[in-house]
Amino acid sequence: MDLDETDLAIVRSLQTDGRLTYETLAQQVGLSRPATRMRVQRLQETGAVRVVAIVHPAVRGLTASAHLAIDTDGASAPVAREIATLPQAPFVTLTSGRRSIMAELRTADATELERTIEHIRALKGVRRVDPLIATRHVKDPYLLGGEPAVTLQDATDDRILAELEEDGRLPFAELAARVGLSAGATRSRTLRLLEGGVAKVVALVRPDVLGMGYLCGFSLRVDGAAAPVAERVARFDRVTFLSTCLGRAELVGTITAESFAAVRTTLEEMRELTAVREVESWLHLELVKERYDLGPRTA
Repeated sequence: MDLDETDLAIVRSLQTDGRLTYETLAQQVGLSRPATRMRVQRLQETGAVRVVAIVHPAVRGLTASAHLAIDTDGASAPVAREIATLPQAPFVTLTSGRRSIMAELRTADATELERTIEHIRALKGVRRVDPLIATRHVKDPYLLGGEPAVTLQDATDDRILAELEEDGRLPFAELAARVGLSAGATRSRTLRLLEGGVAKVVALVRPDVLGMGYLCGFSLRVDGAAAPVAERVARFDRVTFLSTCLGRAELVGTITAESFAAVRTTLEEMRELTAVREVESWLHLELVKERYDLGPRTA
């Protein structure tokens, strides 16, 4: 899908606040309200953009995470698609390099994390699973910073969040009808949850739509403390995700770039850092699953 400058301006605004009114969007991009609404709907209908609520992991009870590098016997695509069915796996890709599959897990605790890793090890076609246990998410576009300032009051709050996780731009009147409250009460509750850091509504955009269709994963071994290197690498514009971790590397992350040349430049910048001892990289060939709006926990 080809986007013009006005489409891109709309996308950037929705990435900051997915619930901006059409009036506000129209003022920001210089269109009429009907024209702005038509463009937003077109972006959503084509699948280029999804506007959803991302709920704080603490609210969903997700306190543990890991990054898995997976080898397979035979074709890797069927294995990746089976892993993608797991609710604990928000991110699964087919990759180049030493491993054929990369996956991220987010679970309630270390026990569930271990159980999920063992389940993946036992899948038909899986030869080896090499986990990196995340210790801190340094940079994550889908993770809210800090702790929520408010808590869920009752099941109605949970229903509001669940509806917004499916469609972050639901009008208050329609949201009210779905959760069984007045529009005023629904608006008050929703704003309390959003302003209290329980969730944020954002536009999830396919990287290729923004001309950033080259995704490269990387892991770094470092000499000395990992935290200073992590803070330095997190400032690289094209590094869109970064975690410190335990295992075969101290840092793991993702580069999102506009070309192979830009990927190479970013990797070279990492190699030039004095404390970086080893850089391993891989290309994400196919995003099998990228779904961080995980919905209510049922386990």
